[in-house]
Amino acid sequence: MRFTTADRLRAWLDRLARGSDLVAPRDVDGHVLYRPVASGDEVLLDYQRPELSAKEYLFPATEVLLRIEQKGKDVALEEVLPNRRQVIFGIRPCDAHGLAAINALFLHQDPPDRYYQHHRERTVLVGMACTRMWEGCFCTSMGGGPADPTHLDVLVRLGTEGGFFLQPVTPKGVGVLEGLEITEPRGEPLPVEEYSEPVPVMGTTKWRALFEEQRLWMRHGERCLSCRICTYVCPTCRCFDVTDRVVDVRPGATRIERIRAWDACTSPNYRRVAGGHNPRPTNWERLRNRFMCKFCYYPEDFGPLGCVGCGRCIVSCPVDIDITEVMQDVAHR
Repeated sequence: MRFTTADRLRAWLDRLARGSDLVAPRDVDGHVLYRPVASGDEVLLDYQRPELSAKEYLFPATEVLLRIEQKGKDVALEEVLPNRRQVIFGIRPCDAHGLAAINALFLHQDPPDRYYQHHRERTVLVGMACTRMWEGCFCTSMGGGPADPTHLDVLVRLGTEGGFFLQPVTPKGVGVLEGLEITEPRGEPLPVEEYSEPVPVMGTTKWRALFEEQRLWMRHGERCLSCRICTYVCPTCRCFDVTDRVVDVRPGATRIERIRAWDACTSPNYRRVAGGHNPRPTNWERLRNRFMCKFCYYPEDFGPLGCVGCGRCIVSCPVDIDITEVMQDVAHR
């Protein structure tokens, strides 16, 4: 465990920003968001849970995969793989846990996803422990915790007498801390606030048994607007679509970009097929699929649960659909 002051921490962040892309929590018009920063002075060091997860910096919302140029009968392909390294500072443990869940699909399959793997290998995760419970949080029920270092390279904790304690977790973490000016520790890491009652997490067999319980799913899902905000704020959702976009047409030459963009299983168009048929035509059926994916399909296929208990979907939903209420309902049936 190492200790440093706020000024020295910001100076270290300045150095990181000069040598790599630095992403950190910032105040953007009153909203706390993970955003690129150019200096340590822009970084929030005591902040609430960011409103969006950090997954977009490894799995971008929109990403160019290929550039294709056709000239006559000749076709040239250019793979887009940026070489810049990045450090995500201040990522909350739940968001690092979410990236670990995505790893199960994008990294631990054969073959791995080339683009996600490229970003992940060039990223260092420097986490900031939570000291209090944010609205909707239930991370301890999902196998994580407010000061869980498991999926991080470095864990940072606020000190009881000011300053910051830094715990390197991986060789990457040891390397990124080189150049950090440390000093004699003052106080101890701030204790973690007690969390609320645990949320029951049922096994996949229970979820499958309730698939046909239409009244259960209609009660929770009929008010769903299919707005997709739950997907976009979620640190584990990873569905995507791939499209080709024509960017330039000239006599004898055409340039195209192949783009990957996030998709959402709650979208009415997600499962629509040629001819207009939709096997999930209603909002409640799409919401049921979302929960089945998180607690049944994904863990059966890849291992981890598809939820880390960050609580963002609870806070963001415009019609107050609460994932923990659904989990309680399933547990009591």
